[in-house]
Amino acid sequence: MKRNTVLSGLLSAAWLAAMMPGVADAGALRVATFNASLNRNAAGDLLSDLNNPAGSTGRINHIKTVAEIIQRIDADVILINEFDYVPGNQAIDLFRSNYLQQSQNTVGAGATAPIFYNYAFTAPSNTGISSGFDLNNFGGTVTTPGAPGYGDDSFGFGTFPGQFGMAVFSKLPILTADIRTFQNFLWKDMPGALLPDDPSTVGIPKDWYSQAELDVFRLSSKSHWDIPVQVGSDVLHILAAHPTPPVFDGPEDRNGTRNHDEIRLWKDYVNDAGYIYDDNGVYGGLDADSRFVIVGDYNSDPLDGDSIPGSTQQFLNDPLIDSTFTPSSPGGTQQSALQGGRNTTHLSDPKFDTADFADSAPGNLRADLVLPSTFGIEIEGGGVFWPGNSDPLFPLVGTFNVANNWAGFPSSDHRAVFLDLQVVPEPSTICLAAIAFVGLAAGIRRRGR
Repeated sequence: MKRNTVLSGLLSAAWLAAMMPGVADAGALRVATFNASLNRNAAGDLLSDLNNPAGSTGRINHIKTVAEIIQRIDADVILINEFDYVPGNQAIDLFRSNYLQQSQNTVGAGATAPIFYNYAFTAPSNTGISSGFDLNNFGGTVTTPGAPGYGDDSFGFGTFPGQFGMAVFSKLPILTADIRTFQNFLWKDMPGALLPDDPSTVGIPKDWYSQAELDVFRLSSKSHWDIPVQVGSDVLHILAAHPTPPVFDGPEDRNGTRNHDEIRLWKDYVNDAGYIYDDNGVYGGLDADSRFVIVGDYNSDPLDGDSIPGSTQQFLNDPLIDSTFTPSSPGGTQQSALQGGRNTTHLSDPKFDTADFADSAPGNLRADLVLPSTFGIEIEGGGVFWPGNSDPLFPLVGTFNVANNWAGFPSSDHRAVFLDLQVVPEPSTICLAAIAFVGLAAGIRRRGR
């Protein structure tokens, strides 16, 4: 009995942390998400801007401001939403070499240190890919990129293929061979999907889209990615997505229902739902003992805004997802009070807001999420990069301007959100480390004798 008690103590995480801090700290990392609005109005524009860091246009300065925020956050892994997709790694490489790896000081608050992400991932987005159908039911199918209505008839809203895409940057090795993407998963293949209903046809449920349209309609408005990264001897799954805003539609609420089910896809995925299939035709979700972090702009506040009630709660109420810590900022509280309008009627605490939207509607919201698994991860802290207006760094974020939405935003209408996490080693890892340490101690003792 005494032997078992001693062994249990030797194998505990607390003992390992005290005896071997290097092993215990191997899983410490910062994970962030940032809708940086690095989208442009025409294909090729982002690539051109990224290739011209010496330029002085507003678009070049915007990229530098975004880069400075990323450098100041200094996350180990960061998802950037609204990063136009360019085939290959052209845009990623230019952003790294010309901006992230160069010191920035756009607001005169002190030069930043360059940041180096040796690993990155991007993939095609459903935005701006023509469906070949009249998805908005306006009476005609628009198939010419850039033409009015083209975005509404695409699989995801975009005026050209890849607009509003995504990119992940990482200091930790990305296990490329194990990445799973879900760009082509069909909405109709989700059991109990909230398919929108045409209110003009009484008695026919869920008929906004025809059967032919449902046979090709993809659930993800951009894509859903499961990106495994190596953290010490363990694997952490970065679950990245950017569901459609639950607005810009009609009484059928086609975007609201899609937003709900895009969120649900990850909820079901972490619960290993068997119906889910990836772009390689592999079915199923994560194993029960997987460590994961859900990241992205989910366009859904738990209590405010236009999303279907309960959409975000699919995450917040799931026992496999740790929502016990909510990142906050001083700027969110301050700007809510200063801007007034719809913000005064909100139910959510404004310190948790992550987006500075129109004050008439919907007001500032908590739209961007970083949520780890309850298994194998401990939350040590976090925050929202939203300084108060007296802070020297405030000019990096700016404030909503009623007359001209973007006039007050040097970077984005969203704020970067981050969590500091500790990935708890697998029991087998702790055991091996403990055995190695005991063996080392025994060897030292013998040599001492």
